Amino acid sequence: MSALVLDSTMLTIGEFAKHAGVSVRMLRHYDSIGLLRPARTDPITGYRHYEAAQLARLNRVIALKDLGFNLEQVGAILDERLSSTELRGMLRLRRAELAQSVTEAETRLARVEARLRIIENEGTMSANDIVIKPLPPVRVAELTGTAATFEPEAIGPVISPLFTELCQRLESAGVTPVGPGLSRYEDAPEGGILVHASMPVGTEVHDIDGLSLVQVPAVERAATIVHRGPMAEVLPTAQELARWIEDNGHHTHGYTREVTLAAPEDPQGWVTEIQAPLA
Repeated sequence: MSALVLDSTMLTIGEFAKHAGVSVRMLRHYDSIGLLRPARTDPITGYRHYEAAQLARLNRVIALKDLGFNLEQVGAILDERLSSTELRGMLRLRRAELAQSVTEAETRLARVEARLRIIENEGTMSANDIVIKPLPPVRVAELTGTAATFEPEAIGPVISPLFTELCQRLESAGVTPVGPGLSRYEDAPEGGILVHASMPVGTEVHDIDGLSLVQVPAVERAATIVHRGPMAEVLPTAQELARWIEDNGHHTHGYTREVTLAAPEDPQGWVTEIQAPLA
């Protein structure tokens, strides 16, 4: 009689699988490797029966497995009998690692797509207007950092924080920029690229804590093109400009500059003028 009462208070393997949102086959596998044993197995029929309380362990198994741990690692983690707080901390750390991996993968895909667009457009005429014009001198407040290379994936992580801090310092000083943001580059003395994040300021500004005030010289002639979208996807536009310069018998002098014409919250709406000083 006691066995019958026990069975009536337990869940069959099918019922337990439905409550857990997993397959019966998975539960059998977890049983076979000792990861999640049934509360009771009928010695005659071999039927497995589970207690509802075992859902807690199963939830941990699935969460750890989905975060990339193999079943052997899952078993070792659970056998340490971590508290809910400790386990939650471990899961959050793993989630952050996976999120970083996703971000890096998306960045790589964006680079691949940019290269594909370059390949697809080889030999075609430019759809963008390229203009040669002088660039006037501009007085700027700026912050400077160093990037390993001139590739977008190396420049982006450096220039973005610089502009964020630059704008914060200008706001704290009560200084309003008098023009759009300017990014410019030069070779670093010890290798790499000096990255200058600049905002034009008026002549009445004489000192801003933590910022350099620089007079960026005029450029007699620059070939310019407008890029629309994130700067991570600027390569097709930059290479289009480079091909046009070569095809028309010009030569560049130094690195290109970038003037931010529009920077809404969605990077797809960014508008940037790429300026290539000509020799």
